Amino acid sequence: MRIATSQYQATTTQSLQRNQVQISRLTQQMASGQRIMVPSDDPVDNVRLSRLRREESTITQYRANIAAVKERLSKNEGYLTNMVNDITSGHDLLVWAADGSNTPDDLAAMITPLQSLRDSLLYAANTKDQEGRYIFSGTLTTTEAIAFDPTATIGSRYTYAGNTNSQQVIVGNGVTQAGNQNVKGLEQLLNQIDATIEALSKPGVTANDPDVRAVLTANLDGFDSALTLVSGKIAVLGGSQNILTTLDANHSIVSLSNQIAITEIGQLDMGQAAIDLNGYSVALQATYKAYARIGEMSLFSVL
Repeated sequence: MRIATSQYQATTTQSLQRNQVQISRLTQQMASGQRIMVPSDDPVDNVRLSRLRREESTITQYRANIAAVKERLSKNEGYLTNMVNDITSGHDLLVWAADGSNTPDDLAAMITPLQSLRDSLLYAANTKDQEGRYIFSGTLTTTEAIAFDPTATIGSRYTYAGNTNSQQVIVGNGVTQAGNQNVKGLEQLLNQIDATIEALSKPGVTANDPDVRAVLTANLDGFDSALTLVSGKIAVLGGSQNILTTLDANHSIVSLSNQIAITEIGQLDMGQAAIDLNGYSVALQATYKAYARIGEMSLFSVL
């Protein structure tokens, strides 16, 4: 059987190209450690990898959201805890003020601590985050939580200016977590403290005066209500953080499982790849040698 030179050259060239392509592909795979460089390498496993990576990307975002929300809730809890301390101090001060044995000077001396307490609570309620947004105004983050109107009558100068809506953050598949809090109700305590300060500022004031005692009693009740309000919010924040910690741990387990699966599916078997690379290299060298040897042959050499 006679083979034309052009046919032989074309066949040899194709063989060289196939071997060279395989060597190049194996070299890239071994350099990256990945078995699938293009979808055509393994269409089925490529689809599985795409799904796993998409799920992993989603879980990564969930965990990032959880970390951000936990940090925000932790800061809010800290601010509210400071409020509890102020409220407790104010309650103790009012218990002392209600003692009928206090002199007018004793009661007058309580005005400055009450003013400091009122201003501290107002400052804490209107705390801003690092971006300059009010953290206790609900979703009205550009509006201070508690507004102060110096022209209003004492007992109504403080009003809650935010809302009670929640900023929902997605932390899981179909799972959301409120990332904010509000201090609606605290303005009532501030107004009561204001009224107490005015009552204690009157000359010759005594806790045995029915009007003064009524103001003090109302303010004591206000401290109790505010303590219940703020403590309840702290409890909610603590519970939310515990839930987020558990959810993050679950996401971590799923993420680890995904990463293991991605590695097992996409990782190259280096041993087998080395064997294949050596085989293609030998075949390539053999083809070159055969081509060179046959190219030197002539019919005249066998005549």
